[in-house]
Amino acid sequence: MSFKQSQQEVDKWASQFEPAYWRPHEILARITEEVGELARLINHSYGPKPKKSSEAAQEMGEELADIIFALFCLANSQGIDLDKSFSRVMDKAYGRDNDRFPKKTN
Repeated sequence: MSFKQSQQEVDKWASQFEPAYWRPHEILARITEEVGELARLINHSYGPKPKKSSEAAQEMGEELADIIFALFCLANSQGIDLDKSFSRVMDKAYGRDNDRFPKKTN
């Protein structure tokens, strides 16, 4: 599914509510909250902080998808086409940043 298709799916869901989207700073707070949940999971999985026995299990893919969902909400609320924006980012990665990091040797 492309970003455009995903954005349309999120918009279809959000459009049933009034307002369909929160204000940008409210969505940013939600994104920050979701990133915090991912950070906690990564710290439990790879860092020194053990998970409390009372904490529910988390799945990294779902935490990442929560962030993506909130990002789609922000993009939709601002009329941003993420397919176009992501294409520009990849052009930048292959252009400006292509020789920035060591490459694998075969």
